[in-house]
Amino acid sequence: LATLPHADTAHMGRLSGDEKAAAAAEGARTVPPREHGGNCDIKDLTRGAKVYFPVYVDGAGLSVGDLHFSQGDGEITFCGAIEMAGWIHMRVNLIKDGMSKYAIKNPVFMPSPITPKYDDYLIFEGISVDEQGKQHYLDVHIAYRQACLNAIEYLKKFGYSGAQAYAILGTAPVQGHISGVVDVPNACATLWLPTDIFEFDVKPNADGPKKELDGSIDVPLAPDK
Repeated sequence: LATLPHADTAHMGRLSGDEKAAAAAEGARTVPPREHGGNCDIKDLTRGAKVYFPVYVDGAGLSVGDLHFSQGDGEITFCGAIEMAGWIHMRVNLIKDGMSKYAIKNPVFMPSPITPKYDDYLIFEGISVDEQGKQHYLDVHIAYRQACLNAIEYLKKFGYSGAQAYAILGTAPVQGHISGVVDVPNACATLWLPTDIFEFDVKPNADGPKKELDGSIDVPLAPDK
């Protein structure tokens, strides 16, 4: 079982006493995405969005948290989105026997109409060949990582440090797409970087990239322990 229960930090809502202790010790953590919800990190789940959650247990509760002011699809830097305090107004309706009626076993989302509006993107492709040149059969995780690494190396040519470029991909409203999963052996993933978020031109041209930053300011890094 990935991400085992961790009772010390479990938020158990209205449960108390033995019920709280049992659920905290046995319940699946919601850090990863799961069949009943968990972290999904879809950038367009904001004001006006709808989510249809399957309910697997009687008396199930609903909780929400980890608000972001801005992030890229997947929050690839893990805790690198622009975190924020806030409140959420939710309307909850129940579709009885909805899982059976609609054959739903995982959440279904309707994104918000309030989405970042960009027209121009640089789209970086990645395939399921890792940094050591090893090929992985239709592995979309490695393909998306390669797309992100390609974008980071590209941005470094304009003077960004690797950490700065990485932070941009986690906080800016980049799009992540699975762009190919049928042409064996390689999966293809793409990262869409909106060019309008930059104050200078980052598109390729015959003159090559112009270094726009001097490297005097960098992103602080946590100790690697």
